[in-house]
Amino acid sequence: MNLRDLHYLVALAEHRHFGHAAEACFVSQPTLSTQIRKLEDELGVSLVERTPRKVLLTDVGREIAARARDVLNEVEQIKGIARRTLDPESGTVRLGIFPTLAPYLLPHVVPLVRKRFPRLELLLVEEKTEEVLHRLHEGRLDAGIVALPVHEDSLHAEFLFEEPFLLAVPQSHALAELPSLKLSDLSTQSLLLLEDGHCLRDQALEVCHLAGAGERTGFRATSLETLRQMVAADVGITLLPTLAVKPPVAQAPNVHLIEFRGHPPSRRIAMLWRKSSAMAGFLKQLADVFKELPKNLLDAHSAASTPVSAKPAKRSASKASGHSRSQSS
Repeated sequence: MNLRDLHYLVALAEHRHFGHAAEACFVSQPTLSTQIRKLEDELGVSLVERTPRKVLLTDVGREIAARARDVLNEVEQIKGIARRTLDPESGTVRLGIFPTLAPYLLPHVVPLVRKRFPRLELLLVEEKTEEVLHRLHEGRLDAGIVALPVHEDSLHAEFLFEEPFLLAVPQSHALAELPSLKLSDLSTQSLLLLEDGHCLRDQALEVCHLAGAGERTGFRATSLETLRQMVAADVGITLLPTLAVKPPVAQAPNVHLIEFRGHPPSRRIAMLWRKSSAMAGFLKQLADVFKELPKNLLDAHSAASTPVSAKPAKRSASKASGHSRSQSS
């Protein structure tokens, strides 16, 4: 038995297809299949059920594959210790981040990471929170950026920042005339929300519960951008995180942003890693870089729109042209 064979078995457990597993391991399918059979012969048990359409692991195969994954993860930890002993700021970090934060945070923080750790290879994986946590536990990620709370005793949570929410409404909406909001102002409203699986959906539902608001039925968005465009199309109103409305994100037309008074509804963002990780010391340094965001990026007030009632009335084109003619005559 060697590490290569364990790697083949783990790949087969993940892909459940000899061809795909072989491709992931950069070997031919016959090579991978032969090595799996040799491993079965050595262990004296069947690891794989070979069917015409798919590959299934036996009960013992699944258990051995899980332990093989742990072994391979520990080997990577050993290699990581050695690399960072020689050069503490080099190597690779596999970082997971959820999709309603990734495109809005990363443009601001990646340049800071490159400046602080120029030799670091940062591999970014965008997945929903549940999948980020799953990959963390399996050792397929070194760290993950998620919204708190996370109740996982095996993971260390390093708080990064708190991000306020704003309410996004169409320009014609009655709430657009208000300079700011109380949560109770939402008590008669129904909000557009994301589909199940997004942590932002759970956060928005919590705000709805506190405010006495409801969810707009018959619609669930797959992305934050879909929500933004639905507001622009006068379909409804929603909550948007502050980073999602700050440059370089282009503001959609007909979307009016309103801040909340007092302590606004928000989400608390943290970086997580396994408490047993050999990279814990370096990951703490990496988390410190994520904490260095300019404070104005998280300022909801600067992102809020001017109340509709406070905006100066626009002169019509005919009146403006008429005024011009009277001056010239």
